[in-house]
Formats: sequence, C-alpha cells, structure tokens
Amino acid sequence: MSVSVLGSGAFGTALAISLAGNGPVTLWARDAEQARVMHSTRENAARLPGVTLPDAITATADITQATRSQTLLVSVPMQKLRGVLTDHGVVLAGKTLVACCKGIELSTGLGPISVIRQTIPDARPALLTGPSFADDIARGLPTALTLACAEDAHELQHDLTTANLRLYRTTDLIGAELGGALKNVMAIACGAAIGAGLGDSARAALMTRGFAEMQRFALIRGARPETLMGLSGLGDLVLTCSSELSRNYRFGLCLGRNQPFDTTTTVEGVATARAMSDIARAEGLDMPISATVADLSQGTYSVAQAIDTLLNRPLKEE
Repeated sequence: MSVSVLGSGAFGTALAISLAGNGPVTLWARDAEQARVMHSTRENAARLPGVTLPDAITATADITQATRSQTLLVSVPMQKLRGVLTDHGVVLAGKTLVACCKGIELSTGLGPISVIRQTIPDARPALLTGPSFADDIARGLPTALTLACAEDAHELQHDLTTANLRLYRTTDLIGAELGGALKNVMAIACGAAIGAGLGDSARAALMTRGFAEMQRFALIRGARPETLMGLSGLGDLVLTCSSELSRNYRFGLCLGRNQPFDTTTTVEGVATARAMSDIARAEGLDMPISATVADLSQGTYSVAQAIDTLLNRPLKEE
C-alpha cells in the first residue's frame, strides 16, 4: 500500500523515512523549490541535516500526485491544519487523513480530529501521537505511538507500523488529542523552571501538578483515564519535559534564561496554553500552570512573577 505524507517539516520527513521501509511514500512539500532540492539531493538539509531520504520516497509539490494514496499523514502545524485542508479539500475528500500534529486550534478550541471533520466531512479522520522526536525516528531509533480512530483501525495500524514505530490503537479520540496537546504547555513550564535555575525537583513538581491539570481538563471532556496514563499523555509528557530536542521545552528554557528564541520555529504549546486558559476561565476550571504559561509566553508575566504566583497559591490537599 502506498502512503503519502503532507508536510515536509522535520516530523513529516521523519515519518516518510520510517514508512519507506514498508513501501513507496510520497512526501509533499508546499514549497516547490524545497521539493526539487529534496528530490535531487535526497536530503531535507534544512530540517533533518545528515539524514538520507530512501529511494522509496518521492518528494513533490504536486498535491494531485500526493493525494493518489488513500492514506495520507497530515504533518503540518496545528494552527495551519485548517488552512491546508481547506485549500485542498477537493482532492482530500474521501481519504483517510491521519493528523500528526499536537495542539488546540486557537480560534476555535478544537483539536485536529474535529478540524478534519469540520473541513472535510467525508474523510476518515485519525490521529497519530505519542512520545516521538523527528531526529530519533529518522535515524531508526524505536518508539511506540498511539493511533486514535473512531472506526476499526486494525488495517491502518498494520499499514503504519514500521521497523522502529510500534503503534497501539485506541478509540478515545478526545484523550489522545488532549494528551498530545496539553503536554506541550507543561513542557514550556518545565523548560522555564530549568532555564531559571530552579532545579530538577521543581521540574518534577511541575510535571506532576501539570499532569493533574491535563487529567482534570481532559476527563471533563470525556477522555478515558487510561488514555492520559498512556503513550499520548504521560509518555509524551515525560519526553517533552526532559529533553532539549523538544521545541516547547527549548522555548521555555529561553524564557527562563531571558534569551531570544527563533521565531521561525513552531512552538505549539504557546497557542495551546492560550486556548486552554480561555476555555478554563469560561468553564471555571482551576488550571494555574496553564494560565501562568499563557501569561509568560505573551510577556504578561516575568519568570519571577510566574514563580511567585504559583508558589503563593492557597495550600490544599493533593
């Protein structure tokens, strides 16, 4: 079975490399020049330098060629997902669309599955999420991911499992969406704590209390507890809160150190923190870490003020 990946960033390219071990893969880039260079040099030098693209990958900017596959992995930033789907809705109709982004749409508060359903109603939506860095996947290092789909996904699970990617199925779309989205917010918080020199104990406390916020937010929306305890929740949280390979964690480090951050780098947790805080405020949910990250990311709080706000909250039972 042929598979296409829409989006030639680091993660989309890494997925294409892994899937190429199963058979032909089409890797679609929005930029025609990038597609041409990847095709001729067999490398995505800007995103994954030093990693060779297998011969089974065809890089193209032709969306018609890319959508000849029935299964398409959509690996674009969450805040750009709706635009890509809307622009190419005609050729994406009726396809299996596997979202590979993690976040909440700032303008609507929706996750990727809901965005797919709104923009392309006759598509079959799914979500691939869990603890994974593009560089690790591209270099053949192993990990396990969650494949969330409302329908029977045995065949899809089989088709997308590779030599280094082990997939576990779930029908809990809400839990998988929110686990992958909310952990980015906590990664920013943990990065800021380490960047400010607060130490590993503070990071562990933030991860733990942050996970409590993730559960509180997700369970109210109908997520299953075991999903949050799995790969798409706790597993991804542990990874992104402890490694500088995480863009959200690196962004937090820069905040904590009062250093500039590359504005061309996508940091999904910034928009997600804002969306979470708006929803929590409207629904009366207590989400102090998320609210603090939203304020910190927008420059409303300094790191010192953020620390003071969290440490001086009323004492309570765990």
